[in-house]
Amino acid sequence: MSRIDNPPIGFSEEDARRLHHPHDDALVVTIQAGDYNIHRVLVDNGSSADILYYPAFQQMGIGRERLVPTNAPLIGFGGAMVFPLGVVTLAVTIGDYSQRITKNVVFLVVDCSSAYNAIIGRPTLNSWKAAINIEERRVATEPVERLEDVPLDESHPEQTTKISTLAEPMVPQELETFLKENRDVFAWSHEDMPGIDPSVMVHRLNVSPSVLPIRQKKRIFAQERDQAVAEEVRKLQEAGFIKEVYYPDWLANVVMVKKNNGKWRMCVDFTNLNQACPKDSYPLLRVNILVDFTAQHQLLSFMDAFSGYNQIRIDEEAHEQDVCTTDWKKPPSICQRHAS
Repeated sequence: MSRIDNPPIGFSEEDARRLHHPHDDALVVTIQAGDYNIHRVLVDNGSSADILYYPAFQQMGIGRERLVPTNAPLIGFGGAMVFPLGVVTLAVTIGDYSQRITKNVVFLVVDCSSAYNAIIGRPTLNSWKAAINIEERRVATEPVERLEDVPLDESHPEQTTKISTLAEPMVPQELETFLKENRDVFAWSHEDMPGIDPSVMVHRLNVSPSVLPIRQKKRIFAQERDQAVAEEVRKLQEAGFIKEVYYPDWLANVVMVKKNNGKWRMCVDFTNLNQACPKDSYPLLRVNILVDFTAQHQLLSFMDAFSGYNQIRIDEEAHEQDVCTTDWKKPPSICQRHAS
């Protein structure tokens, strides 16, 4: 019987998906070392050392001054000795959120040819308390972090987040207080995602004034697609992303695309509107200009402005062009987007 704080490590049928059985393939994984993802890492419980090959070491941009000299040679199957260039300690992270561990790993940096970038040997496997399943090509580790649910609003008990229970005694209390004081940054529904402030960023349409507005002929969909359109329009209206308008100059149809999971994605056919907008021959900056712009700043934002929780609003002047028509209610309605 296992203790509560030492849960058993096991494998399920889900772990073996996308594998062709039987097989004798090596166990090769991807790990995160520092700020880099290292691919083609061999898990070898027959190796007495953790090895990082020099080409990977160079690509990670680690200076040689971080190498600690060592005189311990490595001996291969043929008895040949290889002297490492030195030892480097890196913080290695494996696993997904809530089942993730991070520990320092001491790598021997070796300058010789290999099909792999690194080797995880017995020292690290033992420290991770790892169980290896060659047939399913998986490594499972004993969870070292338990998470605790923290309610952010007593009037809404379903609104919770998770914090670690391994921190110092006072840290969880301070963190819980901080999260409750800033609970307005959490989004629980579409209404909680107002998008990016228009004073920061908006979409503008550079429509040529010489092009006459085009109203596309209305398309008829089958019942299944009509229902999908009605559901999508209802959600967008409730979220405030679109509104109903009358007598627009530009009008486009929606296009339904089936996703891999069998559901429908609603798109808008802006072919005519795209043709009416002059094309920029050089739409993106050159890499050296981007580097120059960021070199003198301490922080660089990687905000994904394409995600739903970062909606970019349409400029007020472009509302009259950004219009589509649907059959989600009778008579047909015409919808205008607020954000994209």
